[in-house]
Amino acid sequence: MKKQFNRMRQLANQTVGRAEKTEVLSEDLLQVEKRLDLVKQVSHSTHKKLAACLQGQQGTDLEKRSKKLPLTILAQCMVEGAAVLGDDSLLGKMLNLCGESEEKLAQELLVFELQIERDVVEPLYVLAEVEIPNIQKQRKHLAKLVLDMDSARTRTSYQRTCTTLWPKK
Repeated sequence: MKKQFNRMRQLANQTVGRAEKTEVLSEDLLQVEKRLDLVKQVSHSTHKKLAACLQGQQGTDLEKRSKKLPLTILAQCMVEGAAVLGDDSLLGKMLNLCGESEEKLAQELLVFELQIERDVVEPLYVLAEVEIPNIQKQRKHLAKLVLDMDSARTRTSYQRTCTTLWPKK
């Protein structure tokens, strides 16, 4: 309780200008800290929009993801249509060939989306939701420690002044 009171008093004195404030971060680091919120905001919104662009469902296994792709559904419909018409008809052969092509396209899209998710979406999420909040938490902790240090320095200098003015007998 006393420590919190001393912190608040020191903070008030620094705000008013009666106590000196230790600057721990250089000008460059202060500018970087200001941009940190912007980076968090941009990476969060980019992650959200990029995840919305992916056609497959994130986090599900490969087979479930593949079955829900529109290209896979189209390919399956074409192959079934070709089976109904038979290999004798030109339309049946064409539908079968197109269905196989669509299936290959769906598999390529799936591989591409998995790679995007692994290389871009997940790192953006980690940056926005883990790394930047951790940096901000450490910065607040540093500010608290600097405030404690300034408070202790002020108290010690006050005690020295008091002992020089009024020595103990």
